[in-house]
Amino acid sequence: MRFAIAVIALSTLAAGASAQDLGGPVRSTQGAGSAIGFTLRGGVGTAPEYPGSDSYEAAPALGGSLNYLRLGGFSFGDPDPLYRPTGFGAMGSLRYVPERDASDHDELEGLDDVDTTLELGGGLRYATPDWRVFGVVRYGAFGHEAFVGELGADLYARPTDRITLRAGPRALFGDGDYVESYFGVSGSEAVASGGNLSAYDPDGGLVSAGVEFSAGYQINETWGVDAIVTYEKLQGDAADSPVTENEDQFRASIGVTRRFTLGF
Repeated sequence: MRFAIAVIALSTLAAGASAQDLGGPVRSTQGAGSAIGFTLRGGVGTAPEYPGSDSYEAAPALGGSLNYLRLGGFSFGDPDPLYRPTGFGAMGSLRYVPERDASDHDELEGLDDVDTTLELGGGLRYATPDWRVFGVVRYGAFGHEAFVGELGADLYARPTDRITLRAGPRALFGDGDYVESYFGVSGSEAVASGGNLSAYDPDGGLVSAGVEFSAGYQINETWGVDAIVTYEKLQGDAADSPVTENEDQFRASIGVTRRFTLGF
C-alpha cells in the first residue's frame, strides 16, 4: 500500500473544515504587542488512492487552523480556546492534493502523471452558534494549475462546552483544466493505454457532492481530539470518465490537536 499525505486543510476557527476563518472581532490592542495563535492536527486516515479510484490507502491526516492573530493595534479572532465566531467573516482555504502517478496503478497505464498540488484561496462564511454556510475558491499554485470552488453548510450540536458535533453537505466544482487533469484522456493517452482507456474530453462544472461529519473534544485549553468522515459522489463528466472506477468516494480520519500561542 502506497502511503501519501491525503489531507492537509486549514480549518475554520470553530471547527475542522477546509478553511481558516478570520471573521472574529477586530479590536484595538495598542501597545499589546503581536501574537499568533494556531492549532496543528496530526493523525491517521484513509482516502481513495486518486480521484475516482476504487482502492483506498492509509495516510497521515494533517491539518491546521489559525485561531488568533494580533498585529500592531488590531486583532482578529480570539485567544479563548472555546471561542466560536459568528456573523459574516472572511475565510482562507488550503488543500493539499497528492500526486497521481500512473506507474503506481495498472489501470492508469498510459495516462500522464498529475504532480502534487497545493490549492490556495479564500472565500466568505456566515455563522451562528448553531449553523454556518460558506463558499471558497482555490487555485492550484502548482500541479493541476486550475480553479476549484467549494460550497458547504454545517449544523452544530454541542452537548457540552468541550464537545462539538458537526454535519453538513459539501459540493466541489472544478474548471475545465481541473476536470481534464484528473478525469480526461487525450488521444495520445488512449493510444498509450493500449486500448484500455478511450479518449475523453470532459467539461468543467460540478465534480462531486456529498456530506461531511465530524466530532471533536477539547481535552483542555491546549489539547483536543477529533474524527472526520466524508462521503462524496462524483457528478457529471467526472462520474462518466473512463478513469473513474467508483463514483462513491469516502474519507475518514482521526487525529490529535495541539494549540500554540506565540508572541513576537
